[in-house]
Amino acid sequence: MNLTRRHMLLLLPAAGAAWKYVLAGTPEAAPNYKLSEHWWGMLIDLTKCIGCGSCVRACQTENDVPEGYFRTWVERYHVTDYDIENPQVDSPDGGKKGFPPAKDPSGKNFFVPKLCNHCADSPCTQVCPVGATFISPDGVVLVDKTYCLGCRYCVQACPYGCRFINPTTNTAEKCTLCYHRIRKGLTTACCENCPTGARQLADLKNPSDPIHEFLKTHSVQVLKPYMATHAKVFYNGLDGSVR
Repeated sequence: MNLTRRHMLLLLPAAGAAWKYVLAGTPEAAPNYKLSEHWWGMLIDLTKCIGCGSCVRACQTENDVPEGYFRTWVERYHVTDYDIENPQVDSPDGGKKGFPPAKDPSGKNFFVPKLCNHCADSPCTQVCPVGATFISPDGVVLVDKTYCLGCRYCVQACPYGCRFINPTTNTAEKCTLCYHRIRKGLTTACCENCPTGARQLADLKNPSDPIHEFLKTHSVQVLKPYMATHAKVFYNGLDGSVR
């Protein structure tokens, strides 16, 4: 990637400012929160997801997401026995208001919530020319909007289609795992509002977190494992047809 002189001059101070922001913590951070003691991810149990859209609505309200854009959304997959490699996928308005009845009663239908996978080896952070997108010491991929150029490199690099450019700020935006909430000891808005418990915030460094027992007793998967991003959103009951 070719960087302009301006980008190079901005790179180091931007990265330093982002790191300083993380170490200092947000204003609402709990005083006893220690970055080194956490490594955040999420568990999504597809066997429990009913496609109600509560998670999408909660996310938009909590994070002031612009209309027509989504930090998290829900897709409905329709798979038939005669064409399992070509599922029909729909997501009307991101699944925010649920889904209409399936047109084809044959085969099977299931719902797949999607969001930023907060990859340990995230392609988005690797292509950002000014260090505006970075991984916090507790494993959350964040964007410092004060340095984001709106160049869209990270949007193009994300293999999960989880980023967009905010039309108002012209900066990159995505799921932050409600970082302002989890640093106060709260769960994410989407997890809090899921009526079936299909979403669960997971602290992979906490030996007491239920995620560890679940990973031992269930065959969970990540999206697009061949991308080797070390995604930290784990899916239970993930069908092979999911893209």
